[in-house]
Amino acid sequence: MLELRGATYRYAGYARPAIHDVDLRLADGEILGLMGANEAGKSTICLVASGLAPASIGGGLTGTLTIDAEPMAGRPVHELAARVAVGFQDPATQRSGIAATVFEEVALGPMNLGLPATETIARAREALTLLRIGDLADRDPSRLSGGQGQLVAIASLLAMRPRHIVLDEPTAQLDPEGTRLVADALRSLAATGTALLVAEHKTDLLDELCDRVAVVSEGRIVADGPTAAILGDGRLEAWGVEPPSRVRLARALAARGLDPAAAGVGA
Repeated sequence: MLELRGATYRYAGYARPAIHDVDLRLADGEILGLMGANEAGKSTICLVASGLAPASIGGGLTGTLTIDAEPMAGRPVHELAARVAVGFQDPATQRSGIAATVFEEVALGPMNLGLPATETIARAREALTLLRIGDLADRDPSRLSGGQGQLVAIASLLAMRPRHIVLDEPTAQLDPEGTRLVADALRSLAATGTALLVAEHKTDLLDELCDRVAVVSEGRIVADGPTAAILGDGRLEAWGVEPPSRVRLARALAARGLDPAAAGVGA
């Protein structure tokens, strides 16, 4: 379990906090979606939930981050990394720069965990297969498209089989097929007990993927609850979040005097 309680974080050199009094609780095997307008504070919450803020980037944090009932305050970055894997929308920032092939890039994580070679190879192959990018195994990681690079970055996280994963816009550079592959992979991970926090603008993805979603506005959690209830909330657009297509379609039908349920559309 990963939990933030009363988390308020201010970046170094800034006068005001970027997030205020954030409470989030992420259970084992749960997928929690994080939504909000640009600059609402989603990325900052991801940094705090992963422990990178303030452990790696500095700044000031009040409140607590607890993982598996243990407080994370003062823990070194390498210990935090062993507990929480984190992925960002720009795959270039996550590339090691030392691997000659995609296979080696994906295998680096398990290797750094000290796993036997046979286990490392098995995990790398499994992650590549899960995302259907086995054909990239021998490619140079620096010579991939943005979408390919993002899938490789996510495969690198999957190969480590962490108990907790924090993803900030993981499908930003992916087409619908790539997005679907990532969603399938994340569901498979959650089924093994991995807890996932996923910040995304694609509400259709969160609608089908998440058990729960939370909305961030001006650095605060303004809504948190079951996915269907929150994505159907009439305040969503005022918070800078576009409702998923099923909600927009249901509202359009209702506005024309038609019954969405009769058309097989759920609001």
